[in-house]
Amino acid sequence: MIGLEVYGRLIATSIKGQLQYRGTFLIMSVGGFVTSTVEAFGIWALFDRFGNLSDWTLPQIALLYGAVNVAFAFTDALARGFDLFGDRFIRTGNFDRVLLRPAPVLVQIAGYEFTLFRIGRLIQGLLILTWALVELEVDWSLFEIVLLPLSLLGAFFFFYGLIVLQATLAFWTTTTLHIFNVLTYGGTETASYPMAIYKDEFRRFFTFVVPLACVTYFPLVGVMGIEDPLGSTPVLQLIAPFAGFLFFGVSLLVWRIGVRRYTSTGS
Repeated sequence: MIGLEVYGRLIATSIKGQLQYRGTFLIMSVGGFVTSTVEAFGIWALFDRFGNLSDWTLPQIALLYGAVNVAFAFTDALARGFDLFGDRFIRTGNFDRVLLRPAPVLVQIAGYEFTLFRIGRLIQGLLILTWALVELEVDWSLFEIVLLPLSLLGAFFFFYGLIVLQATLAFWTTTTLHIFNVLTYGGTETASYPMAIYKDEFRRFFTFVVPLACVTYFPLVGVMGIEDPLGSTPVLQLIAPFAGFLFFGVSLLVWRIGVRRYTSTGS
């Protein structure tokens, strides 16, 4: 409870600080909205030129795109401390101060910065997600009502876990390895299209090693109410998002190993 209170205060302070420069906040938010809208326009142009993608329609792709961008917008806003961890804490030696403070280390890093202007990307993702759900005329039952938020939560924790792993590697590399962006930002691009269109090796990697398909593709196919070309069942679609929670838990265990390994900069 103390950790949650500290986290809440850190987030509130971060938001208050960013709102001191409302013009900058507005410009950054609009910029995020426009940038993500251009990405979505590219998908629309693809379908306008070539029609369907195999058997997949534009509203179905839009559902995948909207859901993954909503989840990642939340992660990108809340995990900024881990994203900057190597450069802001390890290289500068500021992590020593974090260890000396009477507050949980994980909470301090998680609450380091709440990137409020990510709301632009969030709004764009919500608009596309809403449009896709209307166009698909989803037959809402308890299954779909549970499955959609479960998918969004699973995707949120999955992406958060990836960023925590990226931060943890800084204990050995000193600086942040931006190669992880291939899995974070690149992962959002991958999940914007059905896993069924990719090669078998690619699908296996993003299902069993990095469970991106488990938190996006499988549950969202269940929300669409269509037969999965990969043969997933409703039971699998319901339990698949929990892979995101499991991945996040493993990431925290690896993080603890990294913290124990830390020996300071010596400065």
